[in-house]
Amino acid sequence: MSKCNIDHSQEAVVEKLNSQKEYLTSDSYYVIKGFLSSPRSQETLNELFHLLKKYDLASPEEQLERDKKMDELLK
Repeated sequence: MSKCNIDHSQEAVVEKLNSQKEYLTSDSYYVIKGFLSSPRSQETLNELFHLLKKYDLASPEEQLERDKKMDELLK
């Protein structure tokens, strides 16, 4: 995934999460939603946004890799 120079707001990340809800496991969706209920650093928001971006279009292998990265990010 490429890095981008755009800072994504917490609201934008929540919107992206909601747009990908049907492609995430129920557990993942609710864990991420809970994670975003508290303020997060800009770096974390940007990384999470890009992990969620086009998640639905990613191959199953790519989705698994993104899931691992999200798990690490949420710890």
